[in-house]
Amino acid sequence: MTLTNDLIAFANAQPNSDARDVMQLSVLDWAACGLAGSAEGSFDGFVTAIATQGPCQILGGGTGSPTNAALINGTLSHALDFDDTHFAHIGHPSVAVVSAALAISQHVDASVPDMIDAALIGAESSVHVGLWLGRDHYQIGYHQTATAGAFGATIAAARLLKLCDAQIRAAIGLASTMASGLKSQFGTMGKPLNAGLAARCGVEAALWAQSGMTSADDGLEGPLGFGETHHGQHNPTNIGQGAWQMETVSHKFHACCHGLHAMLEALADVSVETETIQSVYVTTHPRWLTVCNIAQPRTGLECKFSYSQTAAMALSGINTGDIEQYNDDAAKDHALTRLAQKVAVTGDETLSEMQSCARIVTDVKDHTVTHDLAAPMSLSLRKDKLLKKAKGLVGPDAANALWVAVQGEDLSALTTLLNAKRAH
Repeated sequence: MTLTNDLIAFANAQPNSDARDVMQLSVLDWAACGLAGSAEGSFDGFVTAIATQGPCQILGGGTGSPTNAALINGTLSHALDFDDTHFAHIGHPSVAVVSAALAISQHVDASVPDMIDAALIGAESSVHVGLWLGRDHYQIGYHQTATAGAFGATIAAARLLKLCDAQIRAAIGLASTMASGLKSQFGTMGKPLNAGLAARCGVEAALWAQSGMTSADDGLEGPLGFGETHHGQHNPTNIGQGAWQMETVSHKFHACCHGLHAMLEALADVSVETETIQSVYVTTHPRWLTVCNIAQPRTGLECKFSYSQTAAMALSGINTGDIEQYNDDAAKDHALTRLAQKVAVTGDETLSEMQSCARIVTDVKDHTVTHDLAAPMSLSLRKDKLLKKAKGLVGPDAANALWVAVQGEDLSALTTLLNAKRAH
C-alpha cells in the first residue's frame, strides 16, 4: 500500500466519535478566529480584489465561488494566527480543511454534520501527510499548514463531492502539482495566505478531478512526485488505524505562534516585579528557533513570532490571549523592549516540541517553571476554554449562537452567522 492508496480508502471512512467531538470544537474555533480576522481589517483589500458573486459564504460578509471563498476564508481564519495546531507535523489543520469543506458543502448543499465529518477526515489526512513528509520537509522551509493542508483539503472536498476512487486519485495528483507554502512568509500577511492557497488548492483539485481532468497516477508518492521533490522522508503512517490524530490537536489560548505557548503557559505561574528581573533564560526545542524567535520585532505581527517579546509581555502582566495586544506600539514600547533584551533563548534537544522551561533570575530569587502542551485536557475543559476564547473574539451572543449552529443540521444557520459584517 502507498499513502495515496491509504488516503483514497480513508476518504469515505467512518469518523471516530471522540475525534469528531474535538473537530466540532475546532469548527467553532475556526469560525470565531475567522470572524475576528475579518474584522481586523488588514485583508480588506485582498478580499475586495478576490471576492466575486457566488453561492459560498465569505467570513465577515459577501459571497464568492467555491474556490474564491475557500481562498479568502482560509486566509482570514489564519490571519490572527490564533487557530488550532497539531504538533505531530507542526501544522494548522483546520484553517485550510474547514475552509474547503464549507465551500464544497455549500456547493453541494450538504448538512453541518456532513461538513464536520468531511473536515475531520480531511484534517486527519493532512496530519498523516505531514507525518509522512516528516521534519525534513518542515525544516528545509516548507509550511506544513499549506503543503500537507492542501492534501487534507482535497480529501475533505473529494468526500463531499462523492468522488470515485479514480477521481480521488486524480485529485491528489492535481493537488501535488499545486500545493505550496514557505516558512519565509512567517511574520507577514503571506503566512495566512498560505492557508488560503491550501484551501483553494483542495477545492480546485477535487472539482477539476470531478470534471474529468487527469493527473499522474501517484503525484504524491510516485517518481518525481511531491514527496521526492519536496524533501519528504516517506515515513510510515497508520491512517485509519488506531488512535485518531485530531483527538490530540492543540487549540490556542494565546494569540501568537503556537511554538511560544509552552513558554507562556509556564510563565503564567510566575508573579514578579519586572523591575527586579535581571535575566530570563528560556529553553525550547531547537526547531522553534527558526520559527518564532524574532529577537527585535518591528511590527505587531512580528511580535507574534518572538520569544523575547511575548515573554516580556507575559511577565509584565499583559494578556497574551488578547489579539489587541499585538500591535506596532507594543513592538516599540520601551519598557517591553528593555525587558525583552534580558531574555535569552536556547535550544534543548531533550525537550519535545510541546515543552518549554524558563528560569527567571531576580534580585530576590530565581524562579524555574516548565510546561508541556501535551498534558491531557478533558473535552469539557477544552469546550469551556474555547467558548471563553470565542466570546472574547466575537462577543458572548455570537459565540453562543455559533456553538448552537455547529451542533445543528442546517448549514444556512451557520453561514448566516458567518455573514456578520466587519466592524473596524
